[in-house]
Amino acid sequence: MVGFVTLWFGTNFLGKEAWGIGATVLVDVSLFLILVELLSGSGLIYFTPRKSFSTIYKLSHIWIFLTTSFIGLILFLLYNYTPNIYYSFVPQGYGIHIVVMIFLYSFHNFNMNVLLGKERVGAQNILFIIQFMTQMTSMIINIFIFNIRNADAFVYSLITGYFVANIFGFIFLSRYLKDVKAERDKDKEAANDTLLATAKEMLNFGSIIQLSTLVTMINRRISYIVIKNVFGDGDVGIYTSGTQVSEATKLIGNSIALVQFSSISNMNDYKKAEEISVTFLKLAVILTALCMVVVCLIPRSIYEWIFTPEFAEIKDVLISLSPGMVFMAANMIFSHYFSGINLPKHNLYASLVGLVITIPSIFILIPTLGIVGAGISISLTYLGTILYQWIVFKKINKTKTKELIPTLNDFRTLIESIKLQFFSKG
Repeated sequence: MVGFVTLWFGTNFLGKEAWGIGATVLVDVSLFLILVELLSGSGLIYFTPRKSFSTIYKLSHIWIFLTTSFIGLILFLLYNYTPNIYYSFVPQGYGIHIVVMIFLYSFHNFNMNVLLGKERVGAQNILFIIQFMTQMTSMIINIFIFNIRNADAFVYSLITGYFVANIFGFIFLSRYLKDVKAERDKDKEAANDTLLATAKEMLNFGSIIQLSTLVTMINRRISYIVIKNVFGDGDVGIYTSGTQVSEATKLIGNSIALVQFSSISNMNDYKKAEEISVTFLKLAVILTALCMVVVCLIPRSIYEWIFTPEFAEIKDVLISLSPGMVFMAANMIFSHYFSGINLPKHNLYASLVGLVITIPSIFILIPTLGIVGAGISISLTYLGTILYQWIVFKKINKTKTKELIPTLNDFRTLIESIKLQFFSKG
């Protein structure tokens, strides 16, 4: 709901070009975060129950400072010595903003992942809500109080949202900071050995996850580059708005997958992990499909009324993206399963399958069909991705296709898991 309100203000008061620039900044941040998240990304969910908080805290924070400084240096050098390359992917005037957002989001992401690793899903969701609510409020203030009617309104709101969320994240994790203090009294050489060994283990695990994320981001970034070069920032803004509306349904699969990942990361029973994943797979796909049907049945005139006629093509983007959103829900369940059982390499292979589909489809479909072609390309990409993941999943667990037929017990299992994750932890 908060994301929808933010989108409404953006489309109605900033316009499609400003919204497109803001989207490009956010995609750039996501791309650079891949490097940061080698030691402070989703791999923390897997390692938090298995390593001391002191170790992962030190490693992640040192890594965040080092990588953010490195990214800032790279952007500085590109800006001063190869401005053509720099401006090919960084919107003019937003280099510093991107570095600041990377720095703030990295700590926010650390807090979110550690809370999930501790199975404090309720606290993680509260932090998520705080970030989005602060972002939305800040954007409204930027538009109506400070009268900012360009991409700055959106970018400044993101920075504010991450900053405030970090304050609350520090409070949520304060109970674990005593571990950091306690380790200072131990033998420093042993502590250093532990840090180095853990860093190596986390890099091995995280590198596979982040390579997979990199390929996924390349898939997405190519779409933006082609749309921008062929049709301009305005169409990037429309396409982004369509993806943001569709991502309201993505939250279903993401929420279910996070509960799944938090559960299976803390268990050694692979059969139970498979059963949970199959159940959540069915529910994520069904619920996402139902929501996408509703979204696609909304008349074009309603979208024009909500987002202004300038964004009328949102409806076309949604229709082309709808199969992809359903496939993405399945992809999230499979990806969290493979990461949860320490087989993230299959997520990388699946992403590479998707990239093989993305590159030709984008360069064929976007020039001929525009932003609708980009949506179709995304759908084809995720179809190829989940087909690979299903084949591997089925081979590992000997899962039968008939097990994908949903039952009432599946819904009971989901409700029980959500209750356990949200209400049994502090």
